[in-house]
Amino acid sequence: MINRPADPPARPGLDGRAEAPRVRPVARPWTGGAAPPGVRRRLARPLVLLAAFVCAACGLVYELELVAVGQALLGDSVTQTSLVLSVMVFAMGVGSLLAKRLTRRPATSFALVECGLALTGGLSVLLLYSCWAWLDGHRAAAAGLTATTFLIGVLIGAEIPLLMTLVQRIRREHAGRAVADLFAADYVGALIGGLAFPFLLLPVLGPAVGALATGAVNAVAGAAVVLWLFREEPPPRARLLLWAGCGLVLAVLACAAAFTGAIERAARQALYGAQVRLAVPGRDQEIVLAGGPGAGGPLELFVGGRLAVCGPDEYRESEALVHPALAGAPNGRVLVLGGGGAALREVLRHSAVREVVVVEPDAALTALVRRDPALAALTGHAYDDPRVRVEHADPMSWLRRARRAGRPPFDVIVSDLPVPHGDDGRAAHSQEFFGLAAGRLAPGGRLALRGGPVSRGLWTAEAGLRADGLRTVAYQAPPGAPPACPHSGPPAPRPAFLLAARTQPVLSLGRDAPPPRALTADGLRKSAAGLAGRRPARLPAPYRLLD
Repeated sequence: MINRPADPPARPGLDGRAEAPRVRPVARPWTGGAAPPGVRRRLARPLVLLAAFVCAACGLVYELELVAVGQALLGDSVTQTSLVLSVMVFAMGVGSLLAKRLTRRPATSFALVECGLALTGGLSVLLLYSCWAWLDGHRAAAAGLTATTFLIGVLIGAEIPLLMTLVQRIRREHAGRAVADLFAADYVGALIGGLAFPFLLLPVLGPAVGALATGAVNAVAGAAVVLWLFREEPPPRARLLLWAGCGLVLAVLACAAAFTGAIERAARQALYGAQVRLAVPGRDQEIVLAGGPGAGGPLELFVGGRLAVCGPDEYRESEALVHPALAGAPNGRVLVLGGGGAALREVLRHSAVREVVVVEPDAALTALVRRDPALAALTGHAYDDPRVRVEHADPMSWLRRARRAGRPPFDVIVSDLPVPHGDDGRAAHSQEFFGLAAGRLAPGGRLALRGGPVSRGLWTAEAGLRADGLRTVAYQAPPGAPPACPHSGPPAPRPAFLLAARTQPVLSLGRDAPPPRALTADGLRKSAAGLAGRRPARLPAPYRLLD
């Protein structure tokens, strides 16, 4: 008999086909470098990813706020968008590099970054508006926009490295998996922030209060959650200071929200004088009404910070735009694009007009003209005329839909849209726009539009009209007295206008309307002869949407 050594004691899970149980590592107590203990350990990873989600949403809202404010205050949307995006991306790279020095205490550093971001981003709109109103206008606002964008970008860029460090401290795993989870939360948050800005924050709260509310969410979701999860990292005194700092940021944002109205009113008075009566948010820009009966001073209408209507002087340009187009041919159906009612008033003076369709892109402007007594009187209560039908839409989109729907053509089209300012408004002077408008003209129809000062822009617009098969004549409004409005600035060159048709148009005045106050047929023909001598021998290339 062979003595065999006794078998080792049976161990559960190792006899037969059973597999060895997986031994879970014992969680180490929180010492400042590992994950928090207890319930916080199970919630830590989801909450850090939630913080990444919320911070990404807030960061994109700040970016869109800066783009919107830059466009509203400085114009030239392409330049402002490019400036904000390029500076923001560069600053985020700088912030990521600087964050390497903060990863020793990631929770504390992240709390400080979020408090600074909430304060800077939340107050950014009010700060830029104040720079524009009280300092040197365009230059101060441009410098403030660049500096604010850079600072916000640096703080946003520091978030991802710190969040990555926190995620890895909660649970060590392959870096690729951790990065995938973190960036997924970041990108989804950016989607929510990008959708919330135009559809919720901007229409409901406005740019200033919307930025302040975003800053409050940023402070709570970013700093407070991390301070609760990783409260063992900072020493007690530092932890108390962090909580106090977060509370102070929220208090500052709340006070700014409470005084936003007063700040905006003071800024408007600094810009437009003490006669400001009303300010309403338009579709893209703020609309401000100043002066008028009972308020002292002449009636002034500002759109996006620029004087759009000077009450005592506006009739000169309105008459020059409308009356030559409605003379000498049928004018029963008229289409007016934009304008705010002054051009419509002149159209309705012609008794032969049976129907007028007004396509106004900004419903807020139409509502203001209807309800304000001074503006309604200035426009002759034109919107109340039974011959008028108002549609609120983008003019180019409306023209395209009208062509597809097969609507009847118009005898006259009056484009009272603003003259392009930089890249803003170029679509209304593009060859594509003129082609759509020409397609809605009846046989013998005419198209009139503002050409702006006698410059390259005027000849570029004329080139676009001619490229679409129209004959043109350029003319100017008659000279007038010095500007009556205090914000008109120095006397500007006389504006020019363009009249186009499929046959060579002739400048004259119609007999179915009272004589204009400023226009004469001889004056129109003399101004046209003068501009013909100044026309370049070779017109510049027309604007195109893809240029």
